[in-house]
Amino acid sequence: MAQSLAPQHGGEPNPLDTTGLCLLSLDGGGVRGLSTLYILQGLMARLNHQRQSACLPRVKPCEVFDLIGGTSTGGLIAIMLGRLEMDVDACIASYSELMKTVFEEKSSWLPVSWSGKVKARFDSAKLKCAVEDAISKTDAFSADALNDGKARGCRTFVCATAKETAGITRLRSYTLPDEGEIPATIGEAALATSAATGFFDPVSIGARQFVDGALGVNNPVDEVEGEAANIWSPDTGDLKPLVKCFVSIGTGHPGKKALEDNIVKFLSKSLVGIATETEKTERKFIARWAKHYDEKRYFRFNVDQGLQEVGLAEYKEQGRMQAATDEYLRHQGQKFRVRDCVENLQQKQTKNVHWMVPRPVNSLFTGRSELTDRIQSALRNDEPDILKQKRLVIMGIGGIGKSEVCLRIADLMREDFWGVFWVDVGSPSTAKNGFLAIAKALGSSAESVEESLQALANTPDRWLLVLDNADGPAFDYAAYIPSGTQGTVMMTSRVPECSQYSTLRAEALEGLEGEHSTQLLLKAARVPEASWQACEEQAQAVVQLLGSNTLALIQAGAYIAEGYCRLDQYAEKYKRLRERLLKHYPKQQQSRYRHVYATFEASVGVLNDSEDGVGRDALDLLGILSMLHSSVLPLQVFPGVWKGARQVLKANNDQTDEMDALGQWHVSQLPELIDRQADEWDDYQLNQASALLASLSLVTRHRVDDLDGLSMHPLAHAWAKDRLGQEQQQAAWVSAGCILALSQGESETWQVYERQLRPHMQYFLSPSVELMFSFGLSGTMLPILLKCGWALNTMREDNKLKLLLEGVYGVLRITPSDPSQEHIRIWDLAARNLRYLGHAKQAVALLEHVVKVQETTLVETHPDQLASQHALAGVYRANGQTKEAVGLLEHVVKVQETTLAETHPSRLASQHELAGAYRANGQTKEAIALLEHVVKIKQTTMPATHPSRQVSERVVAYIQSKLERQTS
Repeated sequence: MAQSLAPQHGGEPNPLDTTGLCLLSLDGGGVRGLSTLYILQGLMARLNHQRQSACLPRVKPCEVFDLIGGTSTGGLIAIMLGRLEMDVDACIASYSELMKTVFEEKSSWLPVSWSGKVKARFDSAKLKCAVEDAISKTDAFSADALNDGKARGCRTFVCATAKETAGITRLRSYTLPDEGEIPATIGEAALATSAATGFFDPVSIGARQFVDGALGVNNPVDEVEGEAANIWSPDTGDLKPLVKCFVSIGTGHPGKKALEDNIVKFLSKSLVGIATETEKTERKFIARWAKHYDEKRYFRFNVDQGLQEVGLAEYKEQGRMQAATDEYLRHQGQKFRVRDCVENLQQKQTKNVHWMVPRPVNSLFTGRSELTDRIQSALRNDEPDILKQKRLVIMGIGGIGKSEVCLRIADLMREDFWGVFWVDVGSPSTAKNGFLAIAKALGSSAESVEESLQALANTPDRWLLVLDNADGPAFDYAAYIPSGTQGTVMMTSRVPECSQYSTLRAEALEGLEGEHSTQLLLKAARVPEASWQACEEQAQAVVQLLGSNTLALIQAGAYIAEGYCRLDQYAEKYKRLRERLLKHYPKQQQSRYRHVYATFEASVGVLNDSEDGVGRDALDLLGILSMLHSSVLPLQVFPGVWKGARQVLKANNDQTDEMDALGQWHVSQLPELIDRQADEWDDYQLNQASALLASLSLVTRHRVDDLDGLSMHPLAHAWAKDRLGQEQQQAAWVSAGCILALSQGESETWQVYERQLRPHMQYFLSPSVELMFSFGLSGTMLPILLKCGWALNTMREDNKLKLLLEGVYGVLRITPSDPSQEHIRIWDLAARNLRYLGHAKQAVALLEHVVKVQETTLVETHPDQLASQHALAGVYRANGQTKEAVGLLEHVVKVQETTLAETHPSRLASQHELAGAYRANGQTKEAIALLEHVVKIKQTTMPATHPSRQVSERVVAYIQSKLERQTS
């Protein structure tokens, strides 16, 4: 009987068996890397068979292994399995195609030049294209950073040899604080690790040059051990007690055939050394890890017979490799090792793969342990008679802590679920954005909420979906619940009737219990724990006043922590504020939210009393935020506002007849925290105002990756708007509108942060068009609305734009069936909207009218005329008029070449569109040439993550690969 995994003393199960580290090391070996994949395919097939027998979902290597490291083509496979999160079958298909493309034709039959230097025997450009094509078939881009800053359950690194020093360099998908980082893209890392000397040219990353890691560590098991020690035991370096399962996979014993691939003596010696080093490393490692080997925690798999005649570049031997690997795995001795390895891996608790949760649990979270234990127990109850989808609704008034409880549950149960997803369903727009983001993460091309729900419902893995802010009493939230019995759903709501959606017992959240309320207040007030007992009586007095509402307690604590009053003074200050509050707010708000609204008002008192201008700026910012959505607003828009204001002041647009032109009046409506007279953007006032609001817990500051933004709790957001009188609300709306409108000159910001800005634009435009026009003179309101309309067009909010335009038609008493010349900018926008709505013929007619008018009123080089001609060409293509599109775009590009810099976004956009028209017209070579030019320019002017650059790179790669397939 096979020896089982080592238990702890006393026969108790060893936690290492379920939570210990699983490590995967992959050798290099050219085409023979397929043998590695066939071995891993056999392991994963057996593992998933056992999991399915136990009613568990299938897993991929990235969901089992904590670290995957590889060298040479093993490094390429590591990137595919780890960083790109491919399953083994998809990896085999992609790897096979890549090997065929690369090794099908040699570019040089001589391994050295006449000067004696090593020559690349295969086309390095083909390797680059093949790698990029393999990456493009996933959700990633070749130009994406290998380390993009995102936390993943599986870490990935590859070995590459520094050409300058011959030392081994590790390129990582993660950051280690004590290790230097080489900022490689996915494509660069894949090329650097797999560019075998004598086969391909060295690869440059910045100023560094790399060749494949096989020259130093063809069996990277020591590198994987060292890297894992750096990650999980940096202080002691003692990794062994943490390792549950260490799997090392080779590419098969090479024999002599592989060594004959290089006839030059030193190259042959290098390859002999590689083969010898691989076996020597294996023997030494097993000797050092003998205990793990005996306890069935270390496994080495390497085909020993059948691959001796397969060279490093013989891609046609796939059948032989598969047969030899299959025979190896079926050998009785290996069967036991495979079985033991699968048994080990089966006990590994699958890591969470998708974590789409907006923020971490509040560090002040206190109490509610009985509630969270009860919810966890209900969600983990897998009794066979429970055949319904698990749904739990948490109800309670605003600010009571519903969302925080869900955050806590998600955090506690993260490892229970393959995916944890969070959607703010407070409005249709935020709900749609959230579900589309989930669909994208799942690899679905869904374009609607319904399609996104279907993608989630079809996912066999365990998932948790949190529907936050389901507060509409008349809305049927069943529309946001995936069908079927799969998955778990949690919902937060202020509406008691929403309990009908719960299949488990709904939870009605009340205020915190006395002791926990007191602790929360003292934590928020930053009172040292040693002083809690002395402050207990004063804290209880405040808790009693605030009705144990968690948000109110946090607000009060923040107020005290900032030094605006002492703990013993807060109760008296609150009583005075509440008397004023009850006279001002409606009865419903008095009864439900009087406690938390009063704490908000206490903070406003601080802002009003500020004498240095920061309080005024903070109040202005608060009013503007109340006119936008409560979700994160990227502060990156504000430099664009300042720049737009400077351009308006310089251009003196008040003299123009263009109805969508912003003028000095719009600039004058900006808050003083934007100094439009300054010679350069200064964010000091904005940061000071943001910091003051955040210190009072009125807003939350977010700094994640490149995003710096502000969000508000929905209740704080509602209060910030409610506290303003009608005229103040109108002024705040206009100020917010001028910020949105003036910032649009910085199109790159709107492209990069479109997902975050979309709900703000939608919320801002939520009043009726008639009401929005009533906030000021029509001549000042119309430019704001049209600028927002152009943003909706770019965001493809087609139906929202249609409604906005129909409202504008009604107010101005105009109609697109009789387009007047003075409203030409409206018709320009309307035509583009018609195109996206599928009315190509109507769009052609309207845009032809626009272009005709502009040809008589504007000079040939005017940006508006060129933009309209560009748009008309796009409409021509949509209407099947390809030749007309080509002709018009060639004209636009020709004019822009004389008026715009080579790097100007408009010129690049027109060239990109012309390339598309060329392709549609059968002019493939012209399309590729133009797109390659566009990509080259964008690669020097845009970051690798820029959406415009990524689109152009993907399109040119697609056209090139399609052309190659047609000509092969």
